[in-house]
Amino acid sequence: MRTLRISDQHLIRRKKLKKLNKININPYPSEEYPINSNSKEIINKVNYKKNTNVFLAGRIIRIRIMGKASFIELKDKEGLIQIYLSINNFFNEKNIYNVLVKKLLDIGDIIWVKGYLFKTKTNKISVYAKQINLLSKCLHTLPNVKTDQSGNTFDSFSKNDKRHRSKYVDLIVNDNIKHVFLTRIKIITFIRNYLNKRNYLEVETPILQSIPGGAIARPFRTYHNTLKSTFYLRISNELYLKKLLVGGLEKVYEFSRNFRNEGIDKNHNPEFTILELYVAYKDYYWMMKFTETFLKQICFHLSKQILFKQYIMFPVKQITFFEAIKIYTGLDISNLMETEIRTICKEIKVNIDKNMKKGQLLDQIFSKTCEKQIIKPTFIIDFPIEMSPLAKTHRFKNGLSERYELIINGVEIANSYSELNDPIDQFNRFKRQIKLYNQVEDENMLIDQDFILSLEYGLPPCSGIGFGIDRLIMLFTNQINIQEVLCFPQMRLK
Repeated sequence: MRTLRISDQHLIRRKKLKKLNKININPYPSEEYPINSNSKEIINKVNYKKNTNVFLAGRIIRIRIMGKASFIELKDKEGLIQIYLSINNFFNEKNIYNVLVKKLLDIGDIIWVKGYLFKTKTNKISVYAKQINLLSKCLHTLPNVKTDQSGNTFDSFSKNDKRHRSKYVDLIVNDNIKHVFLTRIKIITFIRNYLNKRNYLEVETPILQSIPGGAIARPFRTYHNTLKSTFYLRISNELYLKKLLVGGLEKVYEFSRNFRNEGIDKNHNPEFTILELYVAYKDYYWMMKFTETFLKQICFHLSKQILFKQYIMFPVKQITFFEAIKIYTGLDISNLMETEIRTICKEIKVNIDKNMKKGQLLDQIFSKTCEKQIIKPTFIIDFPIEMSPLAKTHRFKNGLSERYELIINGVEIANSYSELNDPIDQFNRFKRQIKLYNQVEDENMLIDQDFILSLEYGLPPCSGIGFGIDRLIMLFTNQINIQEVLCFPQMRLK
């Protein structure tokens, strides 16, 4: 077990904690404290009656002790407000001012204030405190945030490793991080309301699965003692949602927490959120129109929250998979055999494994040479059938599938198909996939026989799409690292 080093400041604050208890001030009271205002409401109050009473609470960010009067800068959920304290207002409780305020309060403490509004000599709206209560003693010093005359902010809590490990401190001292999470909540809430109003049904599917299906990924494995069975954390919920369409639910969606036991980088976290959506009697052409309208609506309704950049532009461009490779490599590989494609990979210095087959070779070429260069919103359509085991064969184009990916700013945002509903074709593709998968990966892939059985009962023609919610939030909040949009990203243990 790692031993925590106790700093000198931490020891000082521990001593203050003991002193508070000695003078019968509970540093962690359990009573309810009424709140009728916040910093934003107070600052924006153009007209207010003198001596208007307010009750508010927040965290101390700065303290200025000036003898018989002091100023506290208080931070609540909406921003900062100045609190003025005078010994005259605590005439019958001089210990509150002389001991608590002057000696035992620290930056980081959470307090409750009762007072009235007034303007200082510099015309700043403030709260004249008549009562103050300590609600929670902070035992650690906060990073020292400083702002220069030009408005540039400097602080001692800007290193990503520290910030991501202690997101609670990050939220306290870096206001822009709070904006990211509030925007995330607003976007998810808007999406849920948007779909519910259009009669989509929000459903829940298992996180613990007996077979890790719906995608090719290394799963997390666990064991159920009572059932004496191995289970896997969900890598995808796709097959379960299709089963619901078989059962007659024609429009379903789920915000799915998925888990993949793979690498971590700026676009990947082992635990992530996907919006999966399936609609009966539609195809991928319909889903492309839906996707564009859907993104436009998010931009329109949340224009004040999201941070636009030059690549948020509509309409969305369409390029076929092989056209994209030709544009960004100058090579036409649409009619090449597997051996020829392998040679091309070596020529353009794309790393490949000797056991990779055609679909995997094509995927490597696209991801290494094309994806990062696609900045404006683009539908990459008509993927090779070898890359799309769950998509229908293209109705017009031999060797291709009815599939598209939405790429924005060099990152895949969504993936969609006209869903394969032929049980015999699907079973044969699974078998080919298993043979290929076991040659390259460490984990065994199993066929979900129950999913095949459900297709035999009849899956209506349908289209599905998966939106990477974390990546969508990255896009709309102008973040380049997925860890910035997760409250608690996975980190390497120290």
